[in-house]
Amino acid sequence: MQKAIIGKKIGMTQIFDEKGNVVPVTVVEAGPCAVSQVKTVENDGYAAVQMGFDDLKAKRVNKPMNGHFKKANVAPKRTLREFRFDDVTAYNVGDLIKADVFAEGDKVDVTGTSKGKGYAGVIKRWNFQRLKETHGSGPVARHGGSMGACSTPSRVWKGKKMAGHLGAEKVTVQNLKIVKVDAENNLIAIKGAIPGPNNGTVIIRESVKA
Repeated sequence: MQKAIIGKKIGMTQIFDEKGNVVPVTVVEAGPCAVSQVKTVENDGYAAVQMGFDDLKAKRVNKPMNGHFKKANVAPKRTLREFRFDDVTAYNVGDLIKADVFAEGDKVDVTGTSKGKGYAGVIKRWNFQRLKETHGSGPVARHGGSMGACSTPSRVWKGKKMAGHLGAEKVTVQNLKIVKVDAENNLIAIKGAIPGPNNGTVIIRESVKA
């Protein structure tokens, strides 16, 4: 059975292993997630499980989505995600997926949205080297420098590293180890750091490298 769950990043702390070593962990409130739809190859052309996380008032959801949730007999959810699995026979509409779907020692991939840092220059965004501030460099010590390609093709190539929006993008960290699972409180402690700010939505899946 392939496993996945939606959660919310709580923050970082540290715990001690059986040898007394300090282990830095990120705590995630994982689930409970309700299965709102199961897609099959016969009906939809591919196999997938749709899960919802974090209850929402019905008035906050538009009519089509309200109908979708009512059909599944599931309370409206703030976050919906679809997971493509090879085999979905173990899932049924209305099932609750809780933190105990994972166990201590499991390897997982965690996907989140990185912190947004606004508009950033090339030094912060791309680690460009700065110029010296003496002997004629002028007021361009942190500028991007020359970026054209002469008269041919008389334009800047697409994909050129330039100043612009930094962060707030999808990031996946692979092969992280689950250190502890608190099934009663739906908490999962994952060794190391995961992307995103506190209270940000994260996706936890079985590691493809496991």
